[in-house]
Order: sequence, then structure tokens, then C-alpha cells
Amino acid sequence: MAREQGRKLIAQNKKALHDYLIEDVYEAGLVLVGTEVKSLRQGRASLVDGFVDIDHDEAWLHGVHIPEYSQGTWTNHSARRKRKLLLNRVEIDKIERRVSEKGLTIVPLSLYFLDGRAKVEIATAKGKKTWDKRHALAERQAVRETEQAVGRRMKGMRD
Repeated sequence: MAREQGRKLIAQNKKALHDYLIEDVYEAGLVLVGTEVKSLRQGRASLVDGFVDIDHDEAWLHGVHIPEYSQGTWTNHSARRKRKLLLNRVEIDKIERRVSEKGLTIVPLSLYFLDGRAKVEIATAKGKKTWDKRHALAERQAVRETEQAVGRRMKGMRD
């Protein structure tokens, strides 16, 4: 059977982009069991409650929901178990230093297959205040309205 090529998106954490200011983005591998991989290949996962914790110089992914594989037997996995992230020592040290000195948090942004291997995109992020969220929403809406007005004008319509 031919090997998969390219990037296949499984899950995205849109809530993280709304709730946090993203600073640095990293790509990490995941340590998974067989039934987790089969469940991910069906496109089933949720990153909404996920976060990353660094314990004893190892990065762990908590709160990510990968449902049990439907054809799995007694070897099926637990849906919300913690999973080890595969990062370089330098990356782990850099992330841990930034989190401890700046008060940032580490959130998963997306989960995908890259050339047949499960990867997760994580980011160091700072929480937004309520007024920041409203300001970002108003800014996006203003940009959308100007693009619509320009599009109408290019088509020869009046405002």
C-alpha cells in the first residue's frame, strides 16, 4: 500500500485562537497506541479542552478527546488519557523557560497527519481579556465590511 503524502487535518482548536494571543508555534509528534491512530484516521478528535504540561523535562498533552475506536476490543484506549509529546530537548527547555518567566500557557492549535505520522501544533499563548476579544471581533467585522464594499464597487454596484 502506498504511503500517505501531504498534510491531512483532523481537528482544529478555533476557541484557542479566540481566547489567546498566540506567540510561538511548535510542531510536535505524538506517542499513540494503535486504536488511537485508527480513531484519528476516521477524523474523530476534539482539542477544545486541551493543554500542554511540562513534567520532569517531558511535554504531556492533557484533555484532548480521542474517542474509542468503534471496532476496538478490550485493547481500546481511554478517551482522555494524557499523551506524551515528542519534542527536542532544546525546544522543551525554551518552552518551559518562556512559560515560567512570562506566565504564558501552552495550548494545542491543530491535530493532523503529516506524511502518515500524527502531529500536533502547539503554541505558547497569553490569555486575552474580554475587551481584547470584543476589539478583535469588531476589527474583523470592519475589515469584512470594507472588503464587501470594495467588491460591490468593483462590480459596478452602488453602496
